[in-house]
Amino acid sequence: MAFASFDDKRGGAPVAEINMVPLIDVMLVLLVIFIVAAPLLTQSVKLDLPKASAQPTPQQPDAIQLSLDAEGVLYWNGQALSREDAAARFAVEGAKPNPPTVRLSVDQTIPYGRVAEILADASRLGVSKIGLVTQPDTSAR
Repeated sequence: MAFASFDDKRGGAPVAEINMVPLIDVMLVLLVIFIVAAPLLTQSVKLDLPKASAQPTPQQPDAIQLSLDAEGVLYWNGQALSREDAAARFAVEGAKPNPPTVRLSVDQTIPYGRVAEILADASRLGVSKIGLVTQPDTSAR
C-alpha cells in the first residue's frame, strides 16, 4: 500500500472520527453568500406600476354611541329608545353604503344575554362594525 505506515502504534484500526473543519468552512462560506445575496434579491424586481386616478375615500361616518344603563334603558346618541326602535335605526344605518361604527357602552350589571340581543340585531340588519367601550383598569398598575 502506498499510504501504509510502518508505525505500529494504532494497531491498524480505522479512523472513527470525522474531520469537522472542512464542513464548518463550507457552512461559513454559504452563510456569507446568503448574507450578501439576501438584500439583492429583494431589490431585483423592478416594476413599472400603472397610474390611476383615485377617487378620494368617502368620509368615515360618525360613530353611533349606543348605551345600555343599569336599568336596562337603551340610548342612541343620548336619546332613550326601545329595542324595536333601535332595530329600525340599525336597518336604516345598515342600508347605507358605508355603515357607521357603533360604540356600545354597557353597564357592568347588565346580563350578557341582553348585550347579545343588541349585537345580534345590529349584525342581522347590516351593522357589523361594533366596538365595546370599557373603562381602563387602574388597579392593575
